[in-house]
Amino acid sequence: MKQPEPVTQVKRRRDLALSLIVSQVPYITFLGVSFDRHGDELTSTMAFHDDLIGNPMLPALHGGATAAFLEVTAIVGLAWASLWTDIEEERLNISAVQNGKLALPKTIDLTVDYLRSGLPRDAYARARVNRSGRRYASVHVEGWQDNRSRLFAQATGHFLMPQRDG
Repeated sequence: MKQPEPVTQVKRRRDLALSLIVSQVPYITFLGVSFDRHGDELTSTMAFHDDLIGNPMLPALHGGATAAFLEVTAIVGLAWASLWTDIEEERLNISAVQNGKLALPKTIDLTVDYLRSGLPRDAYARARVNRSGRRYASVHVEGWQDNRSRLFAQATGHFLMPQRDG
């Protein structure tokens, strides 16, 4: 009987895979978005900074920054979900990914619902993959700030899935 893999190795492999996915999208760093991983669940955080303000009179987060935050959450969440089995079974080719060979889903369309003004503070989001096939995927994202039950924005996106070998 095969011995279970040490938990530190599992965590290290998952963290490396997530950081490699995130590194494929430089805009994530520009926005100040980070991802927390708990098992297979990701929560993204867009740390507040003054450049994110769109209307200084309110002040409120810029709608474009909000939409971009939800879109990168959807892309990373979808890539994470689609690669989960490869990550867990150690089939993800880390060296190929490190050389920029990881193809991420491409946005077909994204519909954003602005439910209330985004306040000048950190924002959080989670993506839920509604459908993911070989060619197409549908993802719903919810964004909140202080209270998860009071969303400030949500989005639904459709994505073209990258071709997979095998």
